[in-house]
Amino acid sequence: MDKKAMMQTAQEMVESFVDLPTIPHVATRVIELLDRPGVELDEVADMILADQVLAARVIKMVNSPLYKPANEIKSVKRALIYLGFRHIRELAFTCSFVDVFEGRDGIFDVRSFWEHSFGVGVVAKIIAQRVRYPDTEKAYLVGIVHDIGEVFLSFYRKDAFRSLLDSVKGQPFRLVDKEAEYLGTSHSEIGYCIAKKWNFPADYCEVIALHHAPEDATIDPTLCAIVNLADLFCSVRQLDYGGTSWVSFNLAEEKAWAILRSYAPSLADLDVERFCYELDDRVPEIQDMVKSIFQGIGASEPS
Repeated sequence: MDKKAMMQTAQEMVESFVDLPTIPHVATRVIELLDRPGVELDEVADMILADQVLAARVIKMVNSPLYKPANEIKSVKRALIYLGFRHIRELAFTCSFVDVFEGRDGIFDVRSFWEHSFGVGVVAKIIAQRVRYPDTEKAYLVGIVHDIGEVFLSFYRKDAFRSLLDSVKGQPFRLVDKEAEYLGTSHSEIGYCIAKKWNFPADYCEVIALHHAPEDATIDPTLCAIVNLADLFCSVRQLDYGGTSWVSFNLAEEKAWAILRSYAPSLADLDVERFCYELDDRVPEIQDMVKSIFQGIGASEPS
């Protein structure tokens, strides 16, 4: 299908979405602050505390199995000290997205969307570390947001999405291909249009648009390849939107693998089976974190 036509259809669809949310102002300000040289810890803490829901989510996430503190952390300032500025950027960005999507259950429920998204973020970060990609936090963040188009399609186009899934029951299929066939566009193009509307950086937009076709990337094909493989790994394990889409792949045949092998020849020695077991070990942590951030928000006011 013609890519230009798919992008045009996506643009028209996003423009038609009623009440398309924006990223919360406080969270974007936190991210801006953390990129500013010489920013003070107290300044970041005060900004997070200006939004009690964001502050509560940060504390819940920092106490989750994913971050493994030795003792419970009860204040935003302690969370900042424990995590450091780079990781608090991850949390602020992530928590802002939880707020954007909360209450937007579609054909996919939001929790399964987050389990897949966090899974891809975590695996993308692991892969980025293995290949010595210079910004592992970026790999994590863009892994989390790679499927934003999926959740909006699932929410704003419920009837069409349900018909699509009903048509392929019991058959192996790639969701991105079926979306193009049924809707004239896919979650990749829709996610790209939303990311542009939200003023995401160009490399984030590229990954969202091309996480199923990293060979077409021009800004950062390595980052696209990292997220593509992380997505595939999660889709064949236990972080796959509840098994709705059937995916199988041969790593040696994947274009993303060729891109990463070129970037990091040491990957030739990667034990793929052991890597998958490593991923399996992280699955319960991710599921526990998603469960925790959807429970008890606002029960108490953090400091």
